[in-house]
Amino acid sequence: MRSRPEHHPAPLLPAALLAVLLVAGCSHVAYYAQAISGHLDVMRASRPIAEVMVDPASDPTLREQLEQVRAIRDFASRELALPENHSYRTYANLERPYVVWNVFAAPEFSLDPLRWCLLMVGCVSYRGYYDRLDAERFAAELRQQGYETFIGGVPAYSTLGHFADPVLNTFLRLGTLEVARTVFHELAHQLVFVPGDTQFNESFATAVENEGMRRWMMVRASAEQRSVFATQRARQAALAGLMHAYRKEFAALYASDRTADQQRVAKLRLFSALRGDYADLKASWGGYNGYDMVFDDQLNNARLVALALYSELVPAFEALLAECRQDLPLFYQRVATLAALDADSRRAALTRLLVTTSDGGQEPADIATATASE
Repeated sequence: MRSRPEHHPAPLLPAALLAVLLVAGCSHVAYYAQAISGHLDVMRASRPIAEVMVDPASDPTLREQLEQVRAIRDFASRELALPENHSYRTYANLERPYVVWNVFAAPEFSLDPLRWCLLMVGCVSYRGYYDRLDAERFAAELRQQGYETFIGGVPAYSTLGHFADPVLNTFLRLGTLEVARTVFHELAHQLVFVPGDTQFNESFATAVENEGMRRWMMVRASAEQRSVFATQRARQAALAGLMHAYRKEFAALYASDRTADQQRVAKLRLFSALRGDYADLKASWGGYNGYDMVFDDQLNNARLVALALYSELVPAFEALLAECRQDLPLFYQRVATLAALDADSRRAALTRLLVTTSDGGQEPADIATATASE
């Protein structure tokens, strides 16, 4: 579930959302109802950051964190040409670790994700729930239908400029660098968003996030922070490359003429080999275990799908940014031109850009966001 906010008068909000229910089919009413109710709860919990800052009851640590948020938010518009609006000018403590839980699903022998067509955002490769139990119930229904599923906790989402997205405790708790990544990523969705093309949207936003972090680290981070961040990016790059290579192997297996039983045996071997290669990678990192969550018992086709949404096309967008000589406004114009193409033409253009990189799957990506689960 991705969307974005700009302040609308509060009395109009319920009426606008009610209209969504009125045009929704009966089978989707329950889903839209929880989405509307959940988002309204988020908006009701939000307070202007300026108000929280001067509130004597506010925790001093929270005030320090929000002061950093202000700097990040100003930097996003001033230095990255991202929208200047009311988004990330308010704060909401939801008293839970994630704002929503996304459900991904894929067939037993395919990396083509199950997609759901929703109002305003088009067809997407996941369904978001504000209550984890709802997400688990839906995933269970899909498994009964023969699909593999993955549930990922999401610390932030965008309302695409329709409402003023607040800063949430769900990503504030992750530290200043993660707040910066999140704000840059989610604001990028407000600039360009193609209904029905999740991979395009997420890869574009991740490319903006990566460039934003590069610039932020240059001017605001200590030498130690830059070193830690560079190490993190290198690990993300290595993991993204590993997953890209194995997705190609899985895709080749599923396209083969082997019987279902033969594919199951080969599939288990591939997952075993993937875990083994990850163990080697982890050892090369001195035992760093920050990505162990990726290889837990939820490692399946659905998780491979979730990872691909955030990483597969990032190198293409970064190649385009390099063509623009890191000129972000020009880059946004070029991306908007791509967004206006039909799906096949857009994908062909991005594929041509991938050819200009040394390896289309080796660049850093937002693995943590794509794989987070509680």
